[in-house]
Amino acid sequence: MEKTRPLWANPLQFVFACISYAVGLGNVWRFPYLCQMYGGGSFLVPYIIMLIVEGMPLLYLELAVGQRMRQGSIGAWRTISPYLRGVGVASVVVSFFLSMYYNVINAWAFWYLFHSFQDPLPWSVCPLNGNRTGYDEECEKASSTQYFWYRKTLNISPSIQENGSVQWEPALCLILAWLVVYLCILRGTESTGKVVYFTASLPYCVLIIYLVRGLTLHGATNGLLYMFTPKLEQLANPKAWINAATQIFFSLGLGFGSLIAFASYNEPSNNCQKHAIIVSLINSCTSIFASIVTFSIYGFKATFNYENCLNKVILLLTNTFDLEDGFVTTNNLEQVKIDLASAYPDKYSEVFPQIKNCSLESELSTAVQGTGLAFIVYTEAIKNMEVSQLWSVLYFFMLLMLGIGSMLGNTAAILTPLTDSKVISSHLPKEAIAGLVCLINCAVGMVFTMESGNYWFDIFNDYAATLSLLLIVLVETVAVCYVYGLRRFESDLQSMTGRSLNWYWKIMWAGVSPLLIISLLIFYLSDYILTGTLQYQAWDASQGQLVTKDYPTYALAFIGLLVASSTMCIPLVALGTFVLHRLKHGDTAPVA
Repeated sequence: MEKTRPLWANPLQFVFACISYAVGLGNVWRFPYLCQMYGGGSFLVPYIIMLIVEGMPLLYLELAVGQRMRQGSIGAWRTISPYLRGVGVASVVVSFFLSMYYNVINAWAFWYLFHSFQDPLPWSVCPLNGNRTGYDEECEKASSTQYFWYRKTLNISPSIQENGSVQWEPALCLILAWLVVYLCILRGTESTGKVVYFTASLPYCVLIIYLVRGLTLHGATNGLLYMFTPKLEQLANPKAWINAATQIFFSLGLGFGSLIAFASYNEPSNNCQKHAIIVSLINSCTSIFASIVTFSIYGFKATFNYENCLNKVILLLTNTFDLEDGFVTTNNLEQVKIDLASAYPDKYSEVFPQIKNCSLESELSTAVQGTGLAFIVYTEAIKNMEVSQLWSVLYFFMLLMLGIGSMLGNTAAILTPLTDSKVISSHLPKEAIAGLVCLINCAVGMVFTMESGNYWFDIFNDYAATLSLLLIVLVETVAVCYVYGLRRFESDLQSMTGRSLNWYWKIMWAGVSPLLIISLLIFYLSDYILTGTLQYQAWDASQGQLVTKDYPTYALAFIGLLVASSTMCIPLVALGTFVLHRLKHGDTAPVA
């Protein structure tokens, strides 16, 4: 296998592949949300600590396993012990689930990118109603950006029970997204190695352009002050530490098998320790850099909305009380309200319900993550910029590069074990295997383009990977340290790279990282139990807002099946291996 195994053209290609995979949409739309929720600048303290005790060690562990075993996830863990083949199978199952729904985000990014060339931008204004006498009622109750997302893009149904039909425009975008991914992975490392140079570097070019533009926007400083002002009391909040650990864990893409797959194409002498440190630091620095860009945009949007709110109140008071134009300003507004309330109490009490309470702080503290941040909050800010089409094209192009880069890793986690299998690769060329994987994923992904598709997307996003990945990485760490043996693994690394294993890595692998993962597992399990009936956010067109609903019984059963289908691979494959071996050889157990 080692003689015929394809290799990266150079170590830089491998680093770019890891960066392209690790630096994804979570850096842009999850990390800024966590900063907003857990104390701004003070959130960096638990984040950096978790990077040191969890992120770097576990990333190095996966890269080292891949490089040592020179196989995909299934083969690598089977080499360590036949009982552990289920760990690799679980990784492939989770990666398959992720690929199914993750590429839908790229389809949405294509959809928005195509609409970004219109003038005006289609989400900047509400459409007219049927008889053209006013604006669409749903759009007026919500906002033009929400209307374009929920009605024009998703055409969302009122609940998960109402499936509706497949929306052909997002479906075509999904086919395009899978076609692009297929072309990128067609020739394995040969084609992926060239693509990652673009998918890893271009998002940084766009982020730098956006940073320059963001810092020149009116109100950007308000957003940056909000981000960097530390709220030290949040350091005593356990959820801040748990979310920091979770963000590091998922942002680096641990447990999916992608990093093992990428490292398996390295030369055995490659310095994967140095690469693990580089990739994890670049990933975390990108999150912070993206947050600066995001908060400058946040500041602009919040200031714009706040000043717009003040101007509406000023106009209302000026018209109601026949005041001279320019008499009421933003500086004397509060004093004028007090004077009018005392001079005209009856008239003021009539108009009082229409006077909005404008607050810059509340605008800045409105925390949004995920698709809400990417397709509603950002588009809200972009539509108010000058030359909005240019900024829209740049933004959605960046999202596409980030999304496709992550998809290359996701598909590698599935394809590498399949192409490593002699049974499959002897019957099918790697191009056909890649094509079949893309075709199956695309066909199943059509579920997410139905009217209820976004609700199923949220189910996969929330439940397909969280517990499974924590369990997978816990078993991986225990397997290397206590099944294969830490001393044996240290000896392997030294013979491969010529470098001895530092005490820091040994302490983290053998004790700190596994204990941290166990703590996270306990937290998530107790959180699911204490939550009671699981709920979801449904779009109510009559109110123009999201409402909370309980998941129906069949959706809860599906969530349980989704979690079990990957986690149960580990014990079931181990049990199957044990039973087969007993049947073949009697009482003796298989050895590593």
